[in-house]
Amino acid sequence: MSEALVLDVRNLAVHYRIARPGGGQTLLRAVEDASFGVRRGQTLGIVGESGSGKSSIARALLRLVPAAGGTARFRDADLLALQGEALRAARRHVQMIFQDPLASLDPRMTVEDIIGEPLRVYARGLSRTQRRAEVLAMMQRVGLAAEHLPRFPHEFSGGQAQRIGIARALIVKPDVVVCDEPLSALDVSIKSQISNLLKDLQQQLGLALLFISHDLAAVRFSCDDVLVLYLGRVMEIASRDALFARPRHPYSRALLQAVPIPDPVAARARRATVLQGELPSPLTPPSGCVFRTRCPLADELCARQAPPAQRTETGVVACHRPLES
Repeated sequence: MSEALVLDVRNLAVHYRIARPGGGQTLLRAVEDASFGVRRGQTLGIVGESGSGKSSIARALLRLVPAAGGTARFRDADLLALQGEALRAARRHVQMIFQDPLASLDPRMTVEDIIGEPLRVYARGLSRTQRRAEVLAMMQRVGLAAEHLPRFPHEFSGGQAQRIGIARALIVKPDVVVCDEPLSALDVSIKSQISNLLKDLQQQLGLALLFISHDLAAVRFSCDDVLVLYLGRVMEIASRDALFARPRHPYSRALLQAVPIPDPVAARARRATVLQGELPSPLTPPSGCVFRTRCPLADELCARQAPPAQRTETGVVACHRPLES
């Protein structure tokens, strides 16, 4: 992941202060020491169970929540340190596609106003006619028609609403697009349409995508590299093909083996590693390796010391006993 990095994140930490029932506050370490890069024209997938910190990474990079530490280098600047006009200008180049398409659209605005709003903010020199031409061109790219311009969000299906959200994100020609579970609210048949649309737009526009999902089938189709997250810590980073063929971290293997197989014979023959127990609370994470309480390979060293991230022939893995390739 070293060539043509458009976004280089190092040691990202995201903490929240949570009120205690009896008074006072406690610290929730949602993300800790996460490092990764996103390449131009490529897609990095972030996977993990609910509560692993995937959305906290997205919100921190978009400056929707403050980062407790780390850097995010973009265009020779640290996104996490920008303020005022510099931050406002950078936001044009880092956009987001949201999980719930209808909830992310203002129900009082027409499609023309929704897609054109970023242009009113970042391209103030455009006349109304020019702005409409830009909106129409982007609508055509995402599969919408001119007749949709005066309509309101409630008049569209979930897939059409997500196309509107994609058009709104891309209208200002960003470099990086953060996709936070962009398919989870859609029907199965619509998911494939939106997945193909995102890949086509990425190739046309040279976008760098950060694709957050719990759907490993969508990740396998859409992503070039994959980051596996558990309780806010990076377990493994590898290319898509390497991760799905030979995961090096026990958690990565357990996630992949939990994916259903349509062939019942193959499913019965598969020896799956079943994760025991629930995801621990991030308020009281286990000592040492945070995955050790559910890991079939954990030993005394795992309880005493957090494993450092180490490079392997397939990528990066944080494990005292990485699986053989």
